[in-house]
Amino acid sequence: MIRVLLVDDQTIIRQGLANLLENQPDLQVVGDAANGQQAIDQVSALYDTPNQPDVILMDIRMPVVDGVAATKQICADFAEVKILVLTTFDDTEYVQQAMGWGAKGYLLKQTPVQELVMAIRAVYQGYTHMGPGLFEKTLGASAQVLGTSPRAADITLPAKLRSLSPREQEVLQLIVAGLNNREIGETLFISERTVRNHVTSILSQLQLRDRTQAALYASQFWPQRLR
Repeated sequence: MIRVLLVDDQTIIRQGLANLLENQPDLQVVGDAANGQQAIDQVSALYDTPNQPDVILMDIRMPVVDGVAATKQICADFAEVKILVLTTFDDTEYVQQAMGWGAKGYLLKQTPVQELVMAIRAVYQGYTHMGPGLFEKTLGASAQVLGTSPRAADITLPAKLRSLSPREQEVLQLIVAGLNNREIGETLFISERTVRNHVTSILSQLQLRDRTQAALYASQFWPQRLR
């Protein structure tokens, strides 16, 4: 049984999540909190009890203590508890901070329930999770931190790379980072079979023999960004 703590400042979201998750045979909602301070207090109270949370669904923008600060303290004090951040496309900077303090993944609040459940299970098992469409956005934000705008980075890409679909570019960037197909699937929240199909398409379009050649080629343009 995976024990889940829900943290969001909107009561209706907490109640909705609780109703959805309680229908899953392997998930149990052990509590909810309206802000980061309440989350910290609940984890402290439940820690080392039968209701100790395994995974926290953590909102970012909340009063009193926000999700980033709560993530920082919980990950420092209760390392066994995994945090999965709930986000919107406007929260990229905050998400990066939360991941830096130890959050194991992030996904959009409007994620379909089955995908949400799969993400909770993946994070519980120790994998890092990134919701569909968020990986590329966060990568672009990282480039800005490094002093390179995403638009400038795109201009430097050769036509072959620019012709790849956004998802294929994500897969290729993760190949450069050294991830295998299973890890890529878990990171991008797609099946391993879908990853294999993307890899086959990438190799065909780039006219390369294998993923090693693809990694060597692409590393000229995305050098270790994801490490």
